[in-house]
Amino acid sequence: MVKYIIKRVIYSILILLLVSVLLYLIMRLIPSDYIDQSFRSQLNQGSITEEDIYRLKALYGLADNSFAGIMKGYWKWFTGALSGDLGMSFKYQQPVGTVIADHMWISFGIAMTAFVFQFIIAIPLGIKAATRQYGAVDYSTSVLAMIGISLPSFFLAYLLMYVFSVNLGWLPLQGTASGDTMGFDLGDFLLHMILPMATIIIGSIGGLMRHTRTNTLEVLNQDYVRTARAKGLSERKVIYKHVFRNTMVPIVTMTAGIIPSLFGGMMILEDVFAIDGIGRIAYQALQIGDIPLVMGYNMFIAILSVLGTLLSDLTYMLVDPRIKISK
Repeated sequence: MVKYIIKRVIYSILILLLVSVLLYLIMRLIPSDYIDQSFRSQLNQGSITEEDIYRLKALYGLADNSFAGIMKGYWKWFTGALSGDLGMSFKYQQPVGTVIADHMWISFGIAMTAFVFQFIIAIPLGIKAATRQYGAVDYSTSVLAMIGISLPSFFLAYLLMYVFSVNLGWLPLQGTASGDTMGFDLGDFLLHMILPMATIIIGSIGGLMRHTRTNTLEVLNQDYVRTARAKGLSERKVIYKHVFRNTMVPIVTMTAGIIPSLFGGMMILEDVFAIDGIGRIAYQALQIGDIPLVMGYNMFIAILSVLGTLLSDLTYMLVDPRIKISK
């Protein structure tokens, strides 16, 4: 068990190292960097020269775009990251760690709340659809699942905003607080979070719901389920004691990528709903080529992904005692 964990941690570190190299290469190969975008108008007006632009790029470490120059810049970032220094954000002129810490909590709260509601809604509906196959519940959940899977998150967000904010006026359109709110108002904040939360939950429950339904249908056809029914156990006990537990292993596999995907999806949704979370900040940083901030955000997502995968592997033993890790 210990050897397995050590082995997986080493693999995770190697994966993160490779991801960091690829991300840095991609960011440096973007045609227009932070200096070009920030000083394009001054250059066109003639207020600064190409030599001034070059000196600014050298100051920010963006002057040499050769492979050697890019790898030198990566090594500088990597050695700083090992000591906990992710660099200075070009846009905010603050340490990247500080920018992420200041904006991540609202994103984390939305993502974790959506994660909880996703399981509360999707798993019972998936089980109910399987036990009522080809019934009204099954068809209804299938339609709901297809809607969630098919609609892009930004389209669903605009649709909900148009219906509940623009037409009905029931909910705030954007932001996290009303303009006339003095200080922090929890009720007003939660009201602003309803539409973003609804968008994430509707868009994310479809895959989990279909996965639960498929796995439940497969387990329902097993011999031990028929034996349990023949012994006189109630249908509820058969479903939630015998069937449900054996559907959990594939579901645990899915959970490894759910939280990182929620954070990744927040990049667009936070921009649509004008929420100053880490997703929106990272999206704006990507648009202007703020390499340190984009690197910090993407490594944050990568770390969540490898941690989720590691935790899901270890959770297998809890949901299915037959699984033993020997290597």
